[in-house]
Amino acid sequence: MRLHCDTNNVDHHTSEASQDQLIVRRGQTFRLTLELTHPFQQKLHPLAITATTGPQPSEKQGTRAYLRIPALDPASTSAKAVWKMELDQSSSVSTGVVQLMVTPPADAPVGAYSLTAEHRGESAPLGRLVLLFNPWCPDDDVFLDDEEKRGEYVMNEEGVIYKGSGKYITSMKWDYGQFEDNMVDICLKLLDMSHKHLEDPAEDVSARCDPAYVGRVVSAMINSQDDNGVLKGQWSGPYFGGVTPSHWNGSHDILEKWFNIGCHPVKYGQCWVFAGVMCSVMRFLGIPCRVVTNYNSAHDTNGNLIVDVYHADYGVREKRTRDSIWNFHVWVEGWMRRPDLGDDGRFDGWQVLDPTPQEMSGGVYCCGPAPVKAIHDGEVHLDYDVPFVFAAVNADCVDWLVKADGSHVNIWADTKRVGHNISTKSVGSDKRRNITDTYKHGEGASRWDRCLTGGAQEIHTDVPLQEQRRREQSSSTPAPGTKNGKDVNLKLVVTSNTSVALQLSINITVQAMRHNGTPAVNILSEVTEETLQPWKGDSSSTVASGTT
Repeated sequence: MRLHCDTNNVDHHTSEASQDQLIVRRGQTFRLTLELTHPFQQKLHPLAITATTGPQPSEKQGTRAYLRIPALDPASTSAKAVWKMELDQSSSVSTGVVQLMVTPPADAPVGAYSLTAEHRGESAPLGRLVLLFNPWCPDDDVFLDDEEKRGEYVMNEEGVIYKGSGKYITSMKWDYGQFEDNMVDICLKLLDMSHKHLEDPAEDVSARCDPAYVGRVVSAMINSQDDNGVLKGQWSGPYFGGVTPSHWNGSHDILEKWFNIGCHPVKYGQCWVFAGVMCSVMRFLGIPCRVVTNYNSAHDTNGNLIVDVYHADYGVREKRTRDSIWNFHVWVEGWMRRPDLGDDGRFDGWQVLDPTPQEMSGGVYCCGPAPVKAIHDGEVHLDYDVPFVFAAVNADCVDWLVKADGSHVNIWADTKRVGHNISTKSVGSDKRRNITDTYKHGEGASRWDRCLTGGAQEIHTDVPLQEQRRREQSSSTPAPGTKNGKDVNLKLVVTSNTSVALQLSINITVQAMRHNGTPAVNILSEVTEETLQPWKGDSSSTVASGTT
């Protein structure tokens, strides 16, 4: 028996992953050679090969394929995934040397398959093959009709991940290493450690025919929030017993360590690390994938598509919000069709998948796949997690004054703060590509008008339109640079447009914030009483100091 790993793997774009084990792609033919002990007389003694995957293989679930020469007539009607096998003309049937051309269907479950041959009443194992998604095959749901893009989003092992802030974008090199040693076993083990597989192995393996399903499983398994996932997240130091997230520069070391320590979480990761590792797994499996950074990224915790900030009135206890805005947040996009969302292909293409554990989705810490086109068009009723990602790039920021009776008064709304400079690496170069327009319309249009469902309502404020525009323009000015341990001068300017004097209580609070929008330490809290004269402007200055 010859599996022709060398030539088959080259033809299937998998030779970089392995030279000595057969790794092929859906919807594409590969070659096998059998050396029988007798001449091959197919009419008298048919030859059959069985390919199976998973613990309970069955034709009905697409996890067992029965191939025969000559083919059965009629063919099985219950098989979910129908493989094909033909006798190649180069065969020497008189000597028993049989050349077989085998084609797995473009909708077969991906994973490891066992091959068994049957001839003249005897059976023998032929070996193992690993079946992957095929972005080169038009019938595969991950088909990408551009060789340069396939080279970038499937085959390229080197990438760039963007960090920093929307006005000060920085970048770092990332080694995806999707074809490094043991990646075959690591990625297959990752799928087998998921909640879905542990709950119902047969159903899980059968569902691996769907790239949307596989992407969702991988999203859950990259973090360890509720399973034996790859990475444990930690958003502030100290990072005892592990690696500081900023010290990682590639995926393979993380994945290999997870595999070698018995699938226990590796410490520690943050969003760019989670995304980089997920991109590696997706590219290995054959799903085109890229890493994307969103600046001023909203984390909406209650699904109202708003980042709520609460301010306490006199005598009212401070109310904290779980919503936050991250300086930047990193996720991945996977390329695939979405037939589950309709037959017209409207939502095919890039899908957001976020492995950073933020909120549960379907009872598990995962996110996506959410079609980028649905996010762009405000189709927030669609699966999976479209409202959450829509809010990340489009949420309005609303400040509320909490009154003593529990009511909330809207005192300010900012519709432009969230979702800027959404960035990814360009195809074929290390240049940054701004893909913000794929996620959202120009800021001149009302985002709420584009939401078809979800209960979102337009925000109205008592601030005059002219004043709103002035504030929006001033908010777009870059913040002054600060130096560690140095004082920062703050100046609040208040203007009166009334004919009476106003008594003001000015409460200034300064906090250091982490990149994910969570407070690190209180630097200053100061309350002053001032009288604002009619038709006048006044200012109040303070100095905040501390180690940032």
